[in-house]
Amino acid sequence: MKYVAPSVRETAFSCPHCGALAKQYWYAVRADCKGSDDPLPRIITDADDGDWSHVENLRVREDLIAWTRRMKTGAPFFSKGENGNRVYQDLHNLHVSECFNCDELSLWIYDRLIFPELGEGPPPNADLPEDILRDYREASTILDLSPRGAAALMRLCIQKLCKHLGQPGENINADIKALVADGLDIRVQKALDAVRVIGNNAVHPGSMDLRDDRPTAESLFRLLNLIAEKTISEPKHVDEVYGLLPESARAAILARDGKKE
Repeated sequence: MKYVAPSVRETAFSCPHCGALAKQYWYAVRADCKGSDDPLPRIITDADDGDWSHVENLRVREDLIAWTRRMKTGAPFFSKGENGNRVYQDLHNLHVSECFNCDELSLWIYDRLIFPELGEGPPPNADLPEDILRDYREASTILDLSPRGAAALMRLCIQKLCKHLGQPGENINADIKALVADGLDIRVQKALDAVRVIGNNAVHPGSMDLRDDRPTAESLFRLLNLIAEKTISEPKHVDEVYGLLPESARAAILARDGKKE
């Protein structure tokens, strides 16, 4: 899929939430003066679930429960309602974009994306397991600040991915060599060799090498995405297409190959 970097100068870009290249709706932001009964920001935590059982209107009660849940996430969202006689002021250089595909909001100050934190690394493969995605995003956010820290996190991601693929996860070089022997694209091996040349200790999961720099970390980002594409995404896409075949056609294929369902 084509990647278009998020920008305040675009009406369509790759969403920092869902990754889809989609139309973005832009909104101006206004400041609504808070009343004396609620002068501070509203912060909802697990201890503030709220009991809406006293609300008789079922639709309103469901809306209040949904609002409470969204407030607890800490993420921005739209809540439509009447402004009444509240005083508001236009805010400048603060922008909101809404993705047509996933309806999630992104916040910008001037031309800089501040939520969600996109990071400086390349976008992750969306098929990566969630625990690896969390480490990946964290590594991406510190790439400029600490390339060594980002590289160490990326080695941990590769270690986890190798374990996810059935390898020991103790030595990245040995694991990827085994994956290549099992049919992994030869480009992965070339990428690994490049990383080894840049930093001799780059094959050790979770380690931090004083010689690590940004090119080392960026190589690890690309290496992880390449492995995920070849070992997770491509088989997933093939299985999805194969699953669309009629049951009779799949049975005929199995019979031809002497296999059972």
